[in-house]
Amino acid sequence: FGSRLVAVVKQENRSPVEAVGMGKAAKGGKKLPSAPLADKKKKAKKNPLFEKAPRNYRLGGDIQPKRDLTRFVKWPKYIRLQRQKRIMLMRLKVPPAINQFNMAIDKNQASSVLKLCKKYQPETKEAKKARLMEMAKAKKDGEEVKSKKPQVLKYGLNHVTTLVENKMAKLVIIAHDVDPIELVCWLPALCRKKDVPYCIIKGKSRLGQLIHQKAASCVAITSVKPEDEKDLNTLISNFKAQFNDNLENRRRWGGGIMGIKSQHVTQRRERAIQAEKAKKLGLQLA
Repeated sequence: FGSRLVAVVKQENRSPVEAVGMGKAAKGGKKLPSAPLADKKKKAKKNPLFEKAPRNYRLGGDIQPKRDLTRFVKWPKYIRLQRQKRIMLMRLKVPPAINQFNMAIDKNQASSVLKLCKKYQPETKEAKKARLMEMAKAKKDGEEVKSKKPQVLKYGLNHVTTLVENKMAKLVIIAHDVDPIELVCWLPALCRKKDVPYCIIKGKSRLGQLIHQKAASCVAITSVKPEDEKDLNTLISNFKAQFNDNLENRRRWGGGIMGIKSQHVTQRRERAIQAEKAKKLGLQLA
């Protein structure tokens, strides 16, 4: 076969590799596939109406896209102070007299209290003016003016304190976010001493709305209409159990919550101490 191949190569002036290929093709009876031609890439036709204009966000280029820059904002001083105060109160240990203001009533209780209080809102300046004008007019005409004492919410810290001391208040509602807190931190103790039911509600502004002011530190209910007696008694019994008779509220300290990094450090230390103890026990047993 070798001598025959050489003869074929000499006759047809082919390379030995091509000749071997031919010999194999002839022997097997199969044609080898021809080398694939380089695929010509089809170019997408550009639409002249929609030209691609990539943006350049480097210096002096296009306007930068909107990003969340909250971390890089220099916030106003009052915002920084209130955030720092919030963190300070979490980190430092808070005594029970101040910590009790973190244990406010829940959303459902608050809605029922506010619903009752809204029925006994004091009159606005406009309503009072109109009432006095009517009374003056009646007096001028020589008519007798009879007016009942209105049943309304009592507000103002000094006024509420007097009502509690005289045991005239049926329910005292104190705001949790009075600033400075020293204004009201003694009021729960006074209510307990005088056996007056009280509760702590979230938001001094909500109490303020009831009495047509920006904010109120506390309000008191002294009397209600006969149809609201049942609702008031239910609230009183609930709040007595939750606040007046609750010893845990008076003993529980707050704060002492460290940051996530500090927590990890203390956990690592504890693990190291436990590992050391286990090692010592192992040595002692051995």
